[in-house]
Amino acid sequence: MAAIRTLLVANRGEVALRVVRACKELGIRSVAVFSEADRDSLHARMADQAVCVGPAPSSASYLNMPNIISAALTSGADAVHPGYGFLAENAAFARACADSGLVFVGPSADAIERMGDKAVARSTMMAAGVPCVPGSDGIVETAEEALAFAREVGFPVLIKASAGGGGKGMRVAADESELVHNFTAAKTEAAAAFGNDEVYLEKYLSRPRHIEIQVLADTHGNAIYLYERDCSVQRRHQKLIEEAPSPALSEELRAAMGEAALKAVRAVDYVNAGTVEFLLDTDGSFFFMEMNTRVQVEHPVTEQITGVDIIKEQIRIAAGDRMTHASQDSVTLRGHAIEFRINAEDPIHNFRPHPGMVECFNPPGGFGVRVDSHVYGGYMVPPYYDSLLAKLIVWGETRDEAVARARRALDEFIVVGIPTTIPFHQFVVEEPHFVKAEVYTDYVEQHVDQAALNAFVIDGSRPEEGHDV
Repeated sequence: MAAIRTLLVANRGEVALRVVRACKELGIRSVAVFSEADRDSLHARMADQAVCVGPAPSSASYLNMPNIISAALTSGADAVHPGYGFLAENAAFARACADSGLVFVGPSADAIERMGDKAVARSTMMAAGVPCVPGSDGIVETAEEALAFAREVGFPVLIKASAGGGGKGMRVAADESELVHNFTAAKTEAAAAFGNDEVYLEKYLSRPRHIEIQVLADTHGNAIYLYERDCSVQRRHQKLIEEAPSPALSEELRAAMGEAALKAVRAVDYVNAGTVEFLLDTDGSFFFMEMNTRVQVEHPVTEQITGVDIIKEQIRIAAGDRMTHASQDSVTLRGHAIEFRINAEDPIHNFRPHPGMVECFNPPGGFGVRVDSHVYGGYMVPPYYDSLLAKLIVWGETRDEAVARARRALDEFIVVGIPTTIPFHQFVVEEPHFVKAEVYTDYVEQHVDQAALNAFVIDGSRPEEGHDV
């Protein structure tokens, strides 16, 4: 690891702490950056050095490229790890690091650019032979063009922001009048969220599973996939629960999706960790959705079933070393893992974010239980950032064992002072459709009735068959 001696972590919260810990194990000096609101955050306390990069708003701190590059240079850093979110998929930031003589722990700026534009990514994947959902040929400029496409492939259709993510700038249209209205709404939301109002259209799959393939590629020509994660439990396109491997995949389908993901890697000369996301239809056909050119929030479930430390592998690859697992045959699956996102959100009041003081934080433990978190008793959750407090990851030899362990761990998880999504997860792990692994991207809308959830949160009433919406 001689090529990287000091690494700056350009992020906050649990992912920043995760990278700091990996650096300690690799013998690399770590530098944390923090905003004024995060002065007492654990990642700043545990790093070898911490540098304030601006006031609380992310635009003035964690998104402030000049300040972060300056912090890296003045601290003597050789490399920068962007984590996820903020500048992680910003091609300009990757270039700025390279121009400053800093190793960017991630893919090339060109790869980020090509895969960050959804329309360009789609055309690139089609050229590489990766299955894609029937969609428009590039950007759709007008509602008239959108109507022509929808009449050709049939309703419903999905309008998607070309520069989008996290469900922003995304609308479903079931008929022509809805398409005209939602086309304008999607463009307006995309412009506000990404500074780019370009959209494209796809045929809408009504009950797909969201399957993503974790990939790793190094500079020595090695590329592998670490199998898949099932991320179908979502609310408004935001992932809530992820598991690996997917209960829906046969060995043959798993191999086919893995090979398709490697085609995507080769098509853009991708290096480092990334995720190729697919929609899996009920008939077993699958289609490319997008590629995330960074580490994912849900990467721990993959680590639990493969034994591969993805963050360490990222750093090794960036340093020019070979991956630990250079061949596909060297990666084996063991057991089942599920991750639950513990957010500072009130599930009774429409999952409203709820910053405030965490009076007590008592995470669960025991065999097969992992908690990744930057929170502690007395921690003040700031109102400026994502509401993620912790990630609870459970592992079992089988999915049934993992679900049973999840019930036990969630019951042990104590957070006092603010509402969290723990009760939501406790509800879900008892809900019959989830227990039977009958989950699709509309799972929450179909099977988590708000009145039943409220009753559970208030008095502990367990979900039963028949609570479908």
